[in-house]
Amino acid sequence: MARRTGNSRWRGLRNLTGKFRLADILPSGRTRAEYTAFFGLAALDPKSRLLDCAGGPASFNAEMTDAGFSVVSADPLYRFSAKAIAGRVDETRAQMEAGLRANRHRFVLNGPGAIRRHLQTRETATSRFLADYKAGRRAGRYRVAALPDLPFAAGSFDLALCSHYLFLYSGHLDTAAHIAAIAAMLDAAPEARIFPLLDLDGEPSRHVDPVRAALEARGHGAAIERVDYEFQKGGHAMLRVWR
Repeated sequence: MARRTGNSRWRGLRNLTGKFRLADILPSGRTRAEYTAFFGLAALDPKSRLLDCAGGPASFNAEMTDAGFSVVSADPLYRFSAKAIAGRVDETRAQMEAGLRANRHRFVLNGPGAIRRHLQTRETATSRFLADYKAGRRAGRYRVAALPDLPFAAGSFDLALCSHYLFLYSGHLDTAAHIAAIAAMLDAAPEARIFPLLDLDGEPSRHVDPVRAALEARGHGAAIERVDYEFQKGGHAMLRVWR
């Protein structure tokens, strides 16, 4: 899959369940402040145990750990070394900027220098992640895993999060794959939150309604909630589901 927007993370999603190569990844880090906005975490209980699915090179884990929270991030990316990830970030920096500029009509970009500021946020997040990565991997905070195959006991966490993977890749993950992924998140935690609900073309994901209906049919609660964040135009909502 060619990279088409500034939010794309992988060019070869098929490799998530088969051969997974660093060359297929466009690493894109996000910060604690962004996660807080994506998922409405401002009033989060400091005792909460958090699972970040498909976390990539986000600084969320590092920043939250420094603040005293318990966070585990899961991503197939973590099979690679910090040096390898950093090298891939360097290789794709220009490609990420070109993708943003080519698709700027799909994003909320306010004022001169907006793209540069956005890219700087990505770089800051990734740098913070890389500084924490070796210690975090030794501590078990970065785990090699891909949805729906999570290596955690049922109820290991209080809240599971998934940013910029489910629903975003609607053309590559079918409805059944979304349901299986969210079911795995709900096995690991009593509540899961997914953001955004738009696909790579900036359109509402066609999977949201059938996924929500399927989860409700299983007895789960599900609600679409507006959040205080919008980068993809119209991308200002998350799906919150609970057991």
